[in-house]
Amino acid sequence: MRHLLLALPFALLPLAAAQAHEHGHDHDHHHDSLGAHEHGVASLNVALDGNLLELQFDSPAMNLVGFEHAAKSDADKAKVAAAKRELEQPVSLFALSSGDCKATEVELQSPLFAGKGHDHKHDHHDHKHEGEHSDIHAHYRFECAKANELKQLDLAELFKRFPATEKIQVQLIGPNGQQGAELTAAQPRLSF
Repeated sequence: MRHLLLALPFALLPLAAAQAHEHGHDHDHHHDSLGAHEHGVASLNVALDGNLLELQFDSPAMNLVGFEHAAKSDADKAKVAAAKRELEQPVSLFALSSGDCKATEVELQSPLFAGKGHDHKHDHHDHKHEGEHSDIHAHYRFECAKANELKQLDLAELFKRFPATEKIQVQLIGPNGQQGAELTAAQPRLSF
């Protein structure tokens, strides 16, 4: 049960494939067609399989911290730390309490989080963003004891905490198959 998202037939998700093979060059064209880096727009891939729920959230750093350069000032560093703290609380961020979900894996990636030195294991993904566009990638896996009670995905809290995020393009695979939607603060929910 490694990467649920990658194991499932994500026909709708060139993005997941593009990320998985980002260091290959043949996938770069996907990024353009998806408008991969558009301020105010983030993407979220969701897969629910039995009691396993997997989320992959990708957003320009601008949406989450308000800037994209490396954090040098204390104020900037505080913003990055605050955003990271929020992203490390995915159960409240994605309103998953109804399914009694526990995060078993939380992985955050961004040039902004790399911080001191170059001990960042994902450096080879990040160096091309330096000085231009910084993105933040979050990958979560949950075990949900009451997965059958997860009736909808609710991103209201995410929009509230990160107001610069105007819309999130969601691709969801659940018990009823695949669906896609564009969620906004006014319309933050998608039913499984």
